[in-house]
Amino acid sequence: QVQLVESGGGLVQPGGSLRLSCAVSGSFISIGAMGWYRQAPGKEREAVASVTGDGVTQYRNPAEDRFAISRDFAKNTVALQINNLNPDDTAVYYCTARARTGSGWGSWSTYWGLGTQVTVSS
Repeated sequence: QVQLVESGGGLVQPGGSLRLSCAVSGSFISIGAMGWYRQAPGKEREAVASVTGDGVTQYRNPAEDRFAISRDFAKNTVALQINNLNPDDTAVYYCTARARTGSGWGSWSTYWGLGTQVTVSS
């Protein structure tokens, strides 16, 4: 079993910042790519940012530099810094990770956390 637990969400005023964290635990051999998705009310889940097992980062909108993803390979954690928050950022933010739990074909699976609520409101 592989578990992902997010933390750091909450209520923040427009223009504020938040740092979301996600820790991976359980029984696995290695962790590959990790990332963050979000789902706003009434909308589909969308990717926000990701970081590969080699530390290469990708962002949904690279031109928007309000998001910064970082990873601690030793601790199997990933964080998402969000600056200059606006109401459109209100969503449940989910952490995801690719984990290898065995050997051979099919040993990699994608795991999700339960999400952390981010609400941006004055």
